[in-house]
Amino acid sequence: MHSTTSAAGTPAVAPLRSPRPARMLWITAAWGACFIAIEWGLRDAPVLWFAASRALVAGVALLLLAAGQRRPQPSGAGQWLLLTVLGLVNVTLSFAAMFGGVAGLATGTASVLANAQPLLILLPAWWLYGEVISMRTAGALAIGFAGLVVVAVPGGGGSGAGLSVLAAVAVTAGTLLSRRLAGMDVVTATGWHLVIGGVALVGLAAATEGAPVISWTPRFVASLAFLALVGTAATTVAWFTEAARTRLDTLTAWVFLTPVVGIVLSVVLLGERPGGWTAAGLAAVLAAMWIVLRPDRRGSL
Repeated sequence: MHSTTSAAGTPAVAPLRSPRPARMLWITAAWGACFIAIEWGLRDAPVLWFAASRALVAGVALLLLAAGQRRPQPSGAGQWLLLTVLGLVNVTLSFAAMFGGVAGLATGTASVLANAQPLLILLPAWWLYGEVISMRTAGALAIGFAGLVVVAVPGGGGSGAGLSVLAAVAVTAGTLLSRRLAGMDVVTATGWHLVIGGVALVGLAAATEGAPVISWTPRFVASLAFLALVGTAATTVAWFTEAARTRLDTLTAWVFLTPVVGIVLSVVLLGERPGGWTAAGLAAVLAAMWIVLRPDRRGSL
């Protein structure tokens, strides 16, 4: 790693490594499958109570693992404040908006809009961490946003689209904040931020949905277990680990694969039939991913 200065004038650390392809493939595949699991689970549980259950089960599982491995706990008001803010943004806000988006949109469309993070993170990454954006990457930004608009319009728009985009904004903020976790154990920190965010979701769910009415069917238990343990606990630890060591533009470009998985699975498992506009928009999103990840022979990103 080498130090640079961000546009805001503060020191920043610029990681030199590229994301590990195998790790990124399974992260994005798991996240794409999460949209199917959410759709199935929402048949048996209210939106916010389901989201809260996902966060709490994932967080508790990680904290039990950390305790068993005797990993260090956060210390000091600064670390706990960071974990609290991260939990409220990356968990409470993003999960509530993501689950609400799936409830209000076709699953494939929701998976596209909720994964706009690669397009949203470029300017903040430059401003906060000095990650310079090239004209090529700026072009990818324009292509990707155009693709998302094309996908969103036939998907019905409305509150579901707005919530899915809000989820993407929250996850983007969470990725930026995760860079501040240096000095903390990643498993412990991930577990605590999930628990903090999950507790806030419980309060929000109780205030808006009342007492939880959940049907503990095998379908719901399987959906919750996959979402919590695979799609949240394991992937978030891996994501935060990669975010600490790679450029954020090349890291988040991998997220473009998530809606591809979501749409394919929604066709195969849910019988959804995306139209021609969705296919065209998805092609634009994939083109943007290719542009960002393609090595620049001149050595710039």
